[in-house]
Amino acid sequence: MAALFARSAARAATQAPRLAFPKATITSPLSTSRSWAKPSPLVPRRHLASSSIPSEQPRLRLGSEAPNFQAKTTHGDIDFHSWLGGSWAILFSHPADFTPVCTTELGAFARLAPDFARRGVKMIGLSANDLSSHKRWIEDIEEVSSTALEFPIIADADRKVAYLYDMVDAQDLSNIDEKGIAFTIRSVFVIDPDRKIRLTMMYPASTGRNTAEVLRVIDSLQTVDSKSVATPVDWHLEDDVIVPPSVSTEDAKKKFGDVREVKPYLRYTRI
Repeated sequence: MAALFARSAARAATQAPRLAFPKATITSPLSTSRSWAKPSPLVPRRHLASSSIPSEQPRLRLGSEAPNFQAKTTHGDIDFHSWLGGSWAILFSHPADFTPVCTTELGAFARLAPDFARRGVKMIGLSANDLSSHKRWIEDIEEVSSTALEFPIIADADRKVAYLYDMVDAQDLSNIDEKGIAFTIRSVFVIDPDRKIRLTMMYPASTGRNTAEVLRVIDSLQTVDSKSVATPVDWHLEDDVIVPPSVSTEDAKKKFGDVREVKPYLRYTRI
C-alpha cells in the first residue's frame, strides 16, 4: 500500500533540482536544535538526498513558538507570523499534489471552513509542489468535493517549511520523490493567538486524517483556556468537563455550581 501511494506521489512531484538547505533559523527562545542521525549503511545513498537535508532542525514542543517563515502560497506571498495576526490557526501538510488521499482531505477541510471560521481559526495547507501545480490541483479538489477551497496552500517544492516543522518521517524509502527528496507526511499544527504550538498530529502518507477530530481538539483547547477546566475522553461541546486537580471541590462549587465527584481526583461539572 505504501508503495502505491509513493508511486502516485512521485509522478506528481515537481522536477525541482536538489537543493542544499541552510540551518533553519527560528525566533522561539524555547527552541533548540538537533542533528540528524547518520544514515543507516543499509539504506542506498541515492535515496537519502543528503544534500537536501538540513544539518539542524528546530525542536518543536507543545508550548514552543511556531517558527516563522516566508513562503509563496495560492493567495500570494506571506510572512507566516504576520499572516497569523493574533488568531488561532491550523497548519497542515500534504505529501504531494494530485494524490488520492490528499485530494479527499483538502476537500473535507474546505467543507469545514465555515466551522473553523466560527471558532476564529485560520486555515493554511502545505504541499510539496509549486504554485502552478497547486492551482491545477485545486480545480480537481473543488470538482471532487463539490465545494470551493478558499484557504491558502503553501508551495513547498524544496521542503524548506517541511524541514523547518519536521514534517518528514525518519527513513521512509516509499515516500521519496524522483529527485531523492523526502515527501512531507500528514502533519497538523494547532497554533494559538500567542503563536504557541498547542497541539500536533502526525499521520503516515497512506492514512487520511479525521477532520472532525481537528475541530474537536480546537473546541477543547479554547474551552480549557476560557474556563480553566479539563476535558475528558471523547469530549464534545456541551458535554461535562473535568475540574482540574488544582481546584478544590469547595472552590469548584463556588465557581461552577454543581460538582459531581466520582473520585476525589475525578470531578465533573457543567459550564
